[in-house]
Amino acid sequence: MKFLLWCFLFTGVAMILFFEHKKESLVALNNPEIEIAVLGKDTFLTQQEVLNRLKTHQIFEKGKEVLSLDIFKTEAALDTMPEVRSVEVYKGLKGSWSIDLELVKPLARVFPEGHQSFYLDTDGNKMRRSSIHTARVLIFSGAIPDRMDGENVNLIINNDSLKSIKLLDDIYRISNYVCKDPLLQSLIGQVYCDKNHEFIMIPVVGKQKIVFGKASSVKEVEEKFQRLKVFYQEAMPFEGWNKYSEISLKYEGQVVCRKAS
Repeated sequence: MKFLLWCFLFTGVAMILFFEHKKESLVALNNPEIEIAVLGKDTFLTQQEVLNRLKTHQIFEKGKEVLSLDIFKTEAALDTMPEVRSVEVYKGLKGSWSIDLELVKPLARVFPEGHQSFYLDTDGNKMRRSSIHTARVLIFSGAIPDRMDGENVNLIINNDSLKSIKLLDDIYRISNYVCKDPLLQSLIGQVYCDKNHEFIMIPVVGKQKIVFGKASSVKEVEEKFQRLKVFYQEAMPFEGWNKYSEISLKYEGQVVCRKAS
C-alpha cells in the first residue's frame, strides 16, 4: 500500500509539473529586463539598442511563446557584439527574462595614417567607431601604421617582429596610464606620433607641447609621467602655464624646457 501510495503521489506531482510546464511554455514573452554595467562614463550600447539588435537578428520578438527563446543562442549573439565584454541571459516566470551585460571600456581613439579610426579598450582589443556614440578619451594621430583589421595589443606584445613595426602596444601603455590618473586625464587631450615613432602630447591647458619620446615599456612610461606630474605640480604654478613652448621628457631623469619666444 505504501508503495502504491508513493507511486500515485509521484505520478500526480509529475503530471502537475508537466501541465504547468506546458502552460508556462504557451505564455508570451515580455521585453527583457536589461542591466548594463560599464566602467566610467562612456557607454557604446543602450538598453534600446540591445533590444533593437536582438529583433534585427530575429532572436527575439515580443509576443512569441516562451519556448521560442533560446538562451544559448541569445548569449552567443550578444557576445559577438564588439561593445560587450561579458553577458548572461536568464529565464524567469510568466514570460519574464533578463540580460546582464558588462561593456568594454574604451581607452583611446586611434587615427591611423590614411585609414579609418578605431577605439582601443582596456583589454587591448580594437573596437570599431560608433556612428551613434563618441567616447571622450585620449586621441592618437600621426604616423601610426596599425589598422582596425590588424593585430590586437596582446599579440603584438608577445611578438618581437610585430613590436618593431607596430605602435599599438605603446599607445596602450600611455592611454592605460593616463586613464587611471585624474590629473593626467584632465591635462592631456591629444597625442601625436612622429615618423620616428616618438610621441608628442598636446595639453588641454597652456600653449606648450610635451615631447614624451618613446613608450617602449611600462616602466619607461611610468617614470616619464611621474616626472611630468612633479613638474606640473611644483614648477608650473610658479613659472606660469605659457612660459614654455616645449617640455621634453626624452632624457632619462630630466625635464628639459624651452622658453616661448
